Amino acid sequence: MPTNSSVYIRGLGVYTPEKRLSNDDLSKIVDTSDEWIRTRTGIVSRCIAADGEAASDLGLKAAERAIADAGISKDEIDMVIVSTVTPDYIFPSTACVLQNKLGISGCPAFDILTACSGFIYLLELGSRFLRGNAYRNILLVSTEKLSSVVNWKDRNTCVLFGDAAGAVVLSKTDEADVGVLGTVLGADGAYGDLLKQPAGGSALPASYETVANGQHFIQMQGSSVFKHAVRTMSECSLELLKKCNLTAEDIRWVIPHQANMRIVDAVARQLEIPMEKFCVNLQNYGNTSSASIPNCMAEMREQGRFKPGDLLLLTAFGGGFTWGASLIRWK
Repeated sequence: MPTNSSVYIRGLGVYTPEKRLSNDDLSKIVDTSDEWIRTRTGIVSRCIAADGEAASDLGLKAAERAIADAGISKDEIDMVIVSTVTPDYIFPSTACVLQNKLGISGCPAFDILTACSGFIYLLELGSRFLRGNAYRNILLVSTEKLSSVVNWKDRNTCVLFGDAAGAVVLSKTDEADVGVLGTVLGADGAYGDLLKQPAGGSALPASYETVANGQHFIQMQGSSVFKHAVRTMSECSLELLKKCNLTAEDIRWVIPHQANMRIVDAVARQLEIPMEKFCVNLQNYGNTSSASIPNCMAEMREQGRFKPGDLLLLTAFGGGFTWGASLIRWK
């Protein structure tokens, strides 16, 4: 077990749009039903951003709450890193847009695009920068407006996704054996075609044909994605436990990517960790990509589930394919 960890979550904030779209609401616009969605995904409703509300707007509200929760001023933020698959623009980065909306300037700001694994990647990046001694407080923001890239005529995908943002302030502490204890990351681009948004980049720039063919929407081969998600989330979690000289019995809470209840159940079986230790709120938000883990963490903390010293296992899988796991000793 590492004994010199000095990077921890100092502040945590989330934002979910006010508008809710229930399964019954969806059944009025696509051939589906509440029963069909619940039994296959566990999702009951999801939040949908307002017209004109961009990913940076969602992220701004989560960021402001995380900074306030950390008890610092926005001017004490030394870096801004954003994870999103729905950026405001290709460029400038959503991190730069968000930095400007926060009213700070000068500090580094950039985006990463690792889909649903984004928050795990952010934790590793932020931890590395902080341990390099050049920075004190790093703002990590996962913000996703997936409603903007969902095909509302495709019942296999539109029922899955929602909008949300989660943010943390990652900071240093002199206290040993707390915070981010370790992280494992991975990716395999050979499976990229199984989950993608084909058009909008340099390979397929926007055109009449790409819009007419629906190539700016999420496309997913669900059964294949399911298998890879379960395998990689389980394997990277077990690898991380071994790396940190821990076992599944040491884990107090597991916060998995909130994609699908069947995936969560399968990962629990693979890890041999009882479902009672899994934190799940996907029924109320659907799959919010990289925002799902911080959103779930904030809700569980608000319910008083996390106690100082609790060992949290975070694990996620996303398009790319990417995956990762992180261990956190709650402070």
